[in-house]
Amino acid sequence: MKKTLFLFAFLAFASCKKEEVKEEPLYPTTSEEIVQTPVQTPVQLGEEIFKGKGKCVSCHKGAEKLIGPSLQDIAKIYKDKNANMVAFLKGEGEPIVDPSQYEVMRANFVITKAMSDEELQALEAYVYSHLK
Repeated sequence: MKKTLFLFAFLAFASCKKEEVKEEPLYPTTSEEIVQTPVQTPVQLGEEIFKGKGKCVSCHKGAEKLIGPSLQDIAKIYKDKNANMVAFLKGEGEPIVDPSQYEVMRANFVITKAMSDEELQALEAYVYSHLK
């Protein structure tokens, strides 16, 4: 009986063994653990804004006139005239591409005036990426 009691006590004690807890470091410790975040170029950011929150795609297309002039036309005229596209998007520049459409575009200044300089410059880079 003592042997059986001793065996149960030993098994009970063995089953209460403390589990080993492996602590994870709070930050990466090796170069393999560091995940590189892809860097977004200004053209990529500009395209994202153009098609997304800027809602520019509803009036402008790459090579063809829709409601507003094509991106190719906008880029060519701004380049030829060495004009400031960002100033125009802020509502501070004169319409030089198609002044007859200015009132339609002016309604969108609510959107573009709320954008950061980085976002506006990215839009400009995206438009210039359509130069032929």
